[in-house]
Amino acid sequence: MRALLQVVSKAQVSVNHRVVGACSCGFCIFLGVEPADTKATADKLWHKISNLRVFPDETGKLNRSLHDIEGQVLIISQFTLYASVKHGNRPSFTEAAGHTQATELYDYVCELARKDLGAGNVGTGVFGADMSVELANEGPCTIWIDTDQL
Repeated sequence: MRALLQVVSKAQVSVNHRVVGACSCGFCIFLGVEPADTKATADKLWHKISNLRVFPDETGKLNRSLHDIEGQVLIISQFTLYASVKHGNRPSFTEAAGHTQATELYDYVCELARKDLGAGNVGTGVFGADMSVELANEGPCTIWIDTDQL
């Protein structure tokens, strides 16, 4: 799995000009799935995300996690995180998982987040939809996590 995390003060995702998910202080998470991924991969990824200390403490040092700040997340499926541009100028997405597997694991990560943070603290996009994302990236702080490197 790959996740692109952006520390945000607010974020929202819309489908057909209607907001379908949002969060305040926390992470906007763009999530990609590859064929080798499993629920165990998702568990490892969520554990890393939820405990990552990238929020400032009272001295400004990045020393707090989502739990410490009682943060929220907005999780958006993003198969394009597995784009390959090795050949030509048109990206290939063959390294991304198929629709069924990707949907199941995306939903599983969202459920892990709801169990960990509370359902009211987790916003989501619509898997496979054309979405419009608006966010206020704080810091700015953007973190790339590839479970192959954990």
